Amino acid sequence: MTLSGSARIPGDKSLTHRALYLAAMAPGRSELRGALTSLDARSTAAAVRRLGVDVTRLREGEAVSVRGGRWRRPEAPIHCGNSGTTVRLGMGLLAAHRFEVTLTGDASLRRRPMRRVADPLIAMGASLTLPDRDGLPLTIRGGRLRPLIWELPVSSAQLKGAVLLAGMAAGVAVRVREPAGRSRDHTERMLRAFGYQVTDEPDGWIGFEPTGRLAPFQTDIPGDISSAAFLLGAATLATAGELRLLDVGVNPTRTGVLTVLARMGGRVAIENRREVVGEPVADLVVRPASLRATTVRSAEVPGLIDEIPMLAVLAARAEGTTVFEEVGELRVKESDRLALIAGNLRALGVDAAAVGNTLHVTGTDRPPAGRVITAGDHRIAMAFAVLGRVRGAKVRVDDLACASVSFPGFSDTLRSIAMSR
Repeated sequence: MTLSGSARIPGDKSLTHRALYLAAMAPGRSELRGALTSLDARSTAAAVRRLGVDVTRLREGEAVSVRGGRWRRPEAPIHCGNSGTTVRLGMGLLAAHRFEVTLTGDASLRRRPMRRVADPLIAMGASLTLPDRDGLPLTIRGGRLRPLIWELPVSSAQLKGAVLLAGMAAGVAVRVREPAGRSRDHTERMLRAFGYQVTDEPDGWIGFEPTGRLAPFQTDIPGDISSAAFLLGAATLATAGELRLLDVGVNPTRTGVLTVLARMGGRVAIENRREVVGEPVADLVVRPASLRATTVRSAEVPGLIDEIPMLAVLAARAEGTTVFEEVGELRVKESDRLALIAGNLRALGVDAAAVGNTLHVTGTDRPPAGRVITAGDHRIAMAFAVLGRVRGAKVRVDDLACASVSFPGFSDTLRSIAMSR
């Protein structure tokens, strides 16, 4: 496959969720340009509409207008689709609102763990009721919250963000500690932009002081590097050409995928660096490369957890055995991603195994052939669709439509950059 030209990546999913929530809290009209229009982003927009906020429809190429202010109790449960970010960040904000809300979602989301988010919010003074099996539906009644010092059970931007947003909404100080590597810091950056004091302290502690004030804002949402990873992978596995990805967010807590790809022999140049509302942005220029195996250490995992499906596919074409350490968090994503990655690679003729929480992938130059089971997981679908583009491949992905959860138009974009097969 030869690649050529340039592509613009859909807006960053993490930033879109957070910008929608903060705009919904800010009294007045905010405008978001370049926001992601995916199903997950629409779940957050729908959630705040149910809370009495006026949000225009998310349409590609159109700015989103949000008229925020005081939230009110919804008349029925809020359905969050497949979006864990909608639920978890929403829990943090709702913890400071003195009314009762029930949150639910699709079958996949209902199975995902929520008690780890509920525990610190309960310690702050909110009331939460969860199923005995954990997950959804859950009911939350906010209240007068108190300051909190809390050690998180895992390094998670959603969990950390929920606690920080609860502190912001309630106007109380919080300190949280991430145990293993710093997760993405979009929440911290956005809060600082509104004058809140957010400090990075030794040993993984993050401090928050309610020194700021939310106000209406206008912002541009850069391209999502987690979505860009799939096109980076396609260009790396190509036989010739060069691909430029425009206006991609390169937040240092999100660029672990570039570090690992470089270690494997990937050829990605970062050009036209600049900053947009506190977030670094650049163009990524990628060329084909011969890859070698590497070890992804546990401390690196929080910064590239969403990119592991694509990195595992690249490892399947690299020389040697790549090891991904302590990636058990993949088991509680939209699917059991760890099992799906290993099982699908084996189904395509690749030597792969998930041993405990560690993934081993041994590369091969044989054309992959077989059927991929996605379990409706967008990142599994996109990663294996890329693998299906290598020379001689005969890969059948059972549900590529689920890519729309995070990357609307993925299939069309992948076809548009491929000049030949």
